[in-house]
Amino acid sequence: MRNALLVAGREIGSYGRSLLGWAIGAAALLVEGVWFSANGLSGSRMSADVLREFFNGASGVTMIVAVLMSIPLLAGERERGTLVLLNTAPIRDIEIIVGKYLAAFAMIALITLVSVYMPLLIFVNGKVSLGHVAVGYTGILLLGSAALALGMFTSAVSRSQVMAAILGGLLLAVMVTLWLVAKVTEPPVNGVLAGMALHHQRQFPFMTGVLKLENVVYYVAVTYFFLLAATKTLEARRWR
Repeated sequence: MRNALLVAGREIGSYGRSLLGWAIGAAALLVEGVWFSANGLSGSRMSADVLREFFNGASGVTMIVAVLMSIPLLAGERERGTLVLLNTAPIRDIEIIVGKYLAAFAMIALITLVSVYMPLLIFVNGKVSLGHVAVGYTGILLLGSAALALGMFTSAVSRSQVMAAILGGLLLAVMVTLWLVAKVTEPPVNGVLAGMALHHQRQFPFMTGVLKLENVVYYVAVTYFFLLAATKTLEARRWR
């Protein structure tokens, strides 16, 4: 665990020295702000509906941010030739993956935290439950975690950052749109596909302030699966 934290500290330091992480964060907050203004501050709507729409937009932005942040974590290291240094260091592959994951997730959590002022503006002219806000942000963070792990896997299997971006975008699109495929299939396959979709059925309860254990377990399982897949990919490349 100590080595993983060292890797995380190294990555967080690189985010601080690079404009990329801050540019992605600023762009994400700008898009979320425009979305909130367009869907929440215009017209007369129930406060709960405004909050739900904010989380709907924020969830989409978070998925994109997570994949973008994952691209350079491994594919970027491979392009620069620094992944070889990590592989030859006295550190396990799982520690590399976990350390980089923790650093990127910390940045996603920071961006998410900064956006809290938007739903709090609803209190100016409306009333919402703080529990609704907390559950909504829990869903955003869990979704971001799963999307980040997915992106790290595609970054691990890619030789370049461009390839990582393409594969990450494609895999994310597949995972998100599984619910559409479910609509044209028959039971029980449709139920399985809908349950596997990264958004829609799994994220909507969080948007409405409903915390379901099965959805929490789903996102944790997806995160674990793709982090494990990324680790096994590194191990295979190490011995190739």
